[in-house]
Amino acid sequence: MKYLLLITNDPNELAAMPADAANAMFGEYLAFTQRIQASGEMLAGDPLHDISTATTVRTRDGVTTLTDGPFAETKEHFAGFYVVDVVSLDRALELAAQIPGARTGSIEVRPIMSYSE
Repeated sequence: MKYLLLITNDPNELAAMPADAANAMFGEYLAFTQRIQASGEMLAGDPLHDISTATTVRTRDGVTTLTDGPFAETKEHFAGFYVVDVVSLDRALELAAQIPGARTGSIEVRPIMSYSE
């Protein structure tokens, strides 16, 4: 089953992190990514640029509006994601707990719908 592991964090917390701690976390991300690539469970994944690069698009009654930034003002922002193909929800949750960002933010785990099943 395919799952989205959506990484959410508070960018202010990360900005306040000492450089050596931030570098160590980056190394942990690389190691985690290499492990799930080697196991064949990773289908995709990438970090996201800062929310200052985001644009939210809404279409209401045929009128499209564009707003700089994310959909809602929140403390935590989407930081990145992994798409994994694993044997069970339990395995997806196990992987989510291993993502370094789980210690400073949260990881939302959602099954990906398949129209062919």
